[in-house]
Amino acid sequence: MSEEHSNNEAVEPGAEIVGADTEIDHAVGVRHGMFGASGSGDTSGYGGLVAPILLPRAAHRPYGGWYDDAADVLEERLAEAGIESALIGVVIDHGELTLHVRRDHLVAVAQLLRDDERLRFELCSGVSGVHFPDDPDHELHAVYHLLSMTHNRRIRVEVTCPDRDPHIPSIVGVYPTNDWHERETWDMFGIVFDGHPALARILMPDDWPGHPQRKDYPLGGIPVEYKGGSVPPPDQRRSYN
Repeated sequence: MSEEHSNNEAVEPGAEIVGADTEIDHAVGVRHGMFGASGSGDTSGYGGLVAPILLPRAAHRPYGGWYDDAADVLEERLAEAGIESALIGVVIDHGELTLHVRRDHLVAVAQLLRDDERLRFELCSGVSGVHFPDDPDHELHAVYHLLSMTHNRRIRVEVTCPDRDPHIPSIVGVYPTNDWHERETWDMFGIVFDGHPALARILMPDDWPGHPQRKDYPLGGIPVEYKGGSVPPPDQRRSYN
């Protein structure tokens, strides 16, 4: 983050900020307090903190190293398949490569990344959900972590969907290891993975309301009992404001 934008300075979503690690960063919201939670009664003393939520912008060629070769192969194969628009952009941040892909073409891209002998990303080690409630039409992100054991390389694939239509195709047919990971991301964030063989909760009870790791999920809990005393859930604790 640049010196012009300190932690105590609000930044409007959509603003562009010159950062230390990337040429331009993109603000997708503002975080208040240490953890960004609200409605719980702040007992941390950090309620006055205000920090922008920044996403790195797309990188420009040359990316450097094998990144250019991998991107060339993928773009070539996508052109052969007639889906050049599948790749939205490439981000290089902290020395790591992320491919941003349109959700409609996620399965085809995953298949190419796995099967092309010049790529050979044989393993998907999981999918992580992310929630940016102030990023219109891109509130929900699914981030896939891929490993090529043949070439000893790692990349990420990122897909977004809006809150109003939280659907992303399942890639369990390409990467069976993603089965339980997609279930967990559905459980915690509410992303519906279309085509999953058995999309059901995996951590929370089947009748649990909502998805606990979303930013708009109320911060609550159950009392924690100790010897002769108890700690109330966060939303019932006294505020020191």
